[in-house]
Amino acid sequence: MTSIFDGMAGLLNQVFGAPVAWTPSGGSTSTIRGVFRDTPVRVPTEDGGEVVTVTPTIEVQKPAADQIRRGDTIIPGNGKSYTVLAPFAKGSPAEDAFVIFELETLQ
Repeated sequence: MTSIFDGMAGLLNQVFGAPVAWTPSGGSTSTIRGVFRDTPVRVPTEDGGEVVTVTPTIEVQKPAADQIRRGDTIIPGNGKSYTVLAPFAKGSPAEDAFVIFELETLQ
C-alpha cells in the first residue's frame, strides 16, 4: 500500500542514521543503518519523587527491523555493546517505517 509517509523514514535514516553492527543470536554480524539514542527517562520512586535514568534505544527502518529479535546484539560504535530487549512500533503506516528497540548495555 502506498502512503504519503512512504520514503520519509528513509530520508530521516540517511540524515540522522549511522552504520551499526547487528549480530542475530547465534548468527553472523552484519551492518545495518539506525539512529542510536541514550534517552533520559523519569522513573517514580517509592517516596513519590522521581529519578532520571538513561535508556539506550535504536530506531531501525523496516524491512531490516523485521529481522531483529530479542537477544540480538547491537554495537553502535560508541565503545559499548547492547542486547535487544523489546521492539516498539512508532505507529507509522509506512512500509519503511522506523521501529524502536529498547536496548540493555552488555557488561
